[in-house]
Amino acid sequence: MQGVRSEGTTRGEETTGEVTADFGGLGVVVGHATDVEGGTGCTVVLGADGALRGGAAVLGRASGTRELHTLAPEHLTDRVDAVLLTGGSAYGLDAAAGVMRWLEERGRGFPVGGGAVVPIVPAACLFDLFPCGSPQSRPTSAMAYDACETATARDVAEGSVGAGTGATVGKGLGSGHAMKGGVGCAVLEAEGVRVGAVAAVNALGDVRDAGDRIVAGARGADNSWLDQRMRLRSGPAGDFGALAGANTTLAVVIASVTLSRVEVTQLARVAAAAFGRRISPVGTSFDGDVIVAMCPHSGSSAPVLAVEMLAVAVLEEAIERAVRLARGRDGIGGAADRITS
Repeated sequence: MQGVRSEGTTRGEETTGEVTADFGGLGVVVGHATDVEGGTGCTVVLGADGALRGGAAVLGRASGTRELHTLAPEHLTDRVDAVLLTGGSAYGLDAAAGVMRWLEERGRGFPVGGGAVVPIVPAACLFDLFPCGSPQSRPTSAMAYDACETATARDVAEGSVGAGTGATVGKGLGSGHAMKGGVGCAVLEAEGVRVGAVAAVNALGDVRDAGDRIVAGARGADNSWLDQRMRLRSGPAGDFGALAGANTTLAVVIASVTLSRVEVTQLARVAAAAFGRRISPVGTSFDGDVIVAMCPHSGSSAPVLAVEMLAVAVLEEAIERAVRLARGRDGIGGAADRITS
């Protein structure tokens, strides 16, 4: 990964553990809005200079989205102006209006005649109403507008910020065993092809490293890993019923090369392999995972299989970084607090 540096800040009771990433050359800028006290926030991925081409894949049965079908290959609009990843569950989807307003003010969107435009802003939400923060807090359109205002290709914060502010992981055995989730970023480049990823990790499952070791997830009273992959084979425990549908990992993958509408949709689907490698379990009946892939409308090309494999690798890294850089709050520990088992 390129262009990463540490930049720790403290806001209110929570040290965000921010680390910055570099999306230069990918045609996007990324911005966050964070409500530390409320335990929620949103993250926007904007076309830096104009619209991009997009596709999407949905895993699990508990997704919450807005305008996601505009990314389908058969849809009329072959464009995506921005993607919003938001906390606040379905309430947070209203924040997309702020992104639309920001784009409309700049004349960016699908032209509908008379000089008017309709910005295309697919949005996906994650559930962070508890156990962090307040269930009455959720991202607003003003927050999303501010995220657009501050969006940048470089110095993109990671950890407990934006859509990852109230994210948690390891909830399949009850929220009392959970750890903090967050937002992670990564960029990989090979043979002139550059692929980046942003992941907001709020998973039911445990998050694992490349060696299949748990780095964040369900812990016992002695801080040992409970390993949900093994324990859930005999059925869920704890207060899991209250957390049904409260688990979501959202991701955006951006390629520097041009793909067709079918190919960019397939890129999102293939990138889902990263979820299976780094989160276990994942894509269950109680997860609402969504992946959006984006690329430029015109430019250089590359073998599609090479782009797909880069997308899997970079999303794996972003998922791991999301939890490694997340600091704890409200009694929920984070890997960035250097909790050891």
